[in-house]
Amino acid sequence: MDKMPASILFCCDHNAVRSPMAEGLMKQLYGTRSYVQSAGVRNDLEIDGFSVAVCRELGIELERHRTRSFEDMRDRGEELSGFELIIALSAASRDMAEKLTRRHHLAVEHWPIIDPVGTGENREAKLEAYRRTRDQIRERMIARFGPPER
Repeated sequence: MDKMPASILFCCDHNAVRSPMAEGLMKQLYGTRSYVQSAGVRNDLEIDGFSVAVCRELGIELERHRTRSFEDMRDRGEELSGFELIIALSAASRDMAEKLTRRHHLAVEHWPIIDPVGTGENREAKLEAYRRTRDQIRERMIARFGPPER
């Protein structure tokens, strides 16, 4: 287990499912020990309702999350080089993060987290798929950063 980075960016494809879950979980588990944000390769979707629902089960509020892309961050003056660690939850976001940070001394970790979108035949099956994704992120987080704060 490594020391807690001062700032972490979680990223995925659309910043609508996995990376908002990770941002919310990180803030809930570790409080203000790190500055935590999330982004996507693209910003073409709104926050996913199933992500909102399964995070609400743990007391994590995602309703107000606004999706954003790496480009949106740059346009607002927030540089990737300002983060100590980028955790990519998809291959596409890992590739983009590595491309955008190749001139910076910055760690990019790839956590291949299952994308639950499109799985499940009914609402309950979909919720189960999203819970598996949420729990996979949580387990990876605890393995990487240690037991949560209480």
